[in-house]
Amino acid sequence: MGHLQLPPGKKIAVNLGTDFDAQALWLGGFNRPTQSFMSRGQFGAEVGVPRLLELYSRYDITTTWFTPGHSVDTFPEQCRKVVEAGHEIGHHGYYHEIPPGIERDTERRLVDLAFESYKNVLGVRPTGYRSPYWDYSENTLDIIEESGFLYDTSLMARDLVPYHPQRWQINWEKANVAGTASSVIEIPVNWYLDDFPPLAYTGVSTGMQDTETIFQRWRDIFDYAYERVDNPVFASCVHPQIIGQAHNILWYERLIEHIVSRDGVWFATCEEIAKAWVDDEEDKRLMALPDVRGVEPAPADSSWARG
Repeated sequence: MGHLQLPPGKKIAVNLGTDFDAQALWLGGFNRPTQSFMSRGQFGAEVGVPRLLELYSRYDITTTWFTPGHSVDTFPEQCRKVVEAGHEIGHHGYYHEIPPGIERDTERRLVDLAFESYKNVLGVRPTGYRSPYWDYSENTLDIIEESGFLYDTSLMARDLVPYHPQRWQINWEKANVAGTASSVIEIPVNWYLDDFPPLAYTGVSTGMQDTETIFQRWRDIFDYAYERVDNPVFASCVHPQIIGQAHNILWYERLIEHIVSRDGVWFATCEEIAKAWVDDEEDKRLMALPDVRGVEPAPADSSWARG
């Protein structure tokens, strides 16, 4: 397994990832295109973004904002302020679509449509991709590679160290087969480091969990990485319309205060982290395995439903 080559004197890489989904969040998967849900996206753009930019500026933190093309087109002023503050823009689909739910041609078209928004509105081309809903179709990794992305941050085969994601041949009544690893660097995500599941009210989930519990969880994960993992990365995910709420931004600020109190913290963009990755012989071996793309999985022969 490779490793992060951290800057001299640094002990941990920290990316306080920010998903600026705005109104797109309620279009792609939740299918809530009502004025009520649009107002929640508007809050994220017009209230949450300024609060986060002020907080990051106060602690001299540069991070990555994974922003759907729809957010760029709908709230260009706020997106420009993110770029002007020195933050990285990451690709996050166009309208927060669910990749497994769309055809390859549509997925490819929406990736390209978002690229056009980043270029035309912000003058940037993202080097990294975060899948909406952190889910892949059978085509997503191919599209990521075809698009020339340096890194992805959507998968969970590790928690505190980057890696190269592998393709898997899925079989139901015999072992799955691990195939070739991608040349793309994976900066792993973690549902336990996402503010949305515990704190967002969607009409289904309560979103009313105690903020002290969330603060302690995120702090504990950071402390574990800092104290027990060599050359780790702590990559979290917040949404302006969630973390920007008054009670949430207070615990998030406490978390940042805790992180900055430790020596050797490197606040970095995901691009900077990916460029600091050094492959070893194991990485090269995984990338040389037989390619399982195009191999048909064994049919399920079972009386119970998949999953």
